[in-house]
Amino acid sequence: MTKEGKPKELEGRTYEFAANVRVFVRRLPRTICNYEDVRQLVRASGSVAANYIEADESLSDKDFIHRLKTCCKEAKESRLWLRLLDTCAGQELTHDRDALAQEAQELLLIFNAIIRKKGGR
Repeated sequence: MTKEGKPKELEGRTYEFAANVRVFVRRLPRTICNYEDVRQLVRASGSVAANYIEADESLSDKDFIHRLKTCCKEAKESRLWLRLLDTCAGQELTHDRDALAQEAQELLLIFNAIIRKKGGR
């Protein structure tokens, strides 16, 4: 169990989010805009997972909350970059993009709930 009482599955869920983003971006049309947005998206999605690992290993509640707030920031940023990507109206790509954006939103809600429970907001 992690400090906030959530099972280790949240670490796996953040990893899967970052991994799924990487699989998704390989299928996108190669446009100038997508190239720049994908770079930002890959960084942000990986940062969600990395900062959650850091939060899970934090030495204090203050550090834990700080890391989770960073996870929130990066999840929001991931959602933004996902929404900006051009799928060239491909139904499957659009569906997958929207599912990843929804996962970013759900992770954001989970992190915010943990922060509130810990008294960080």
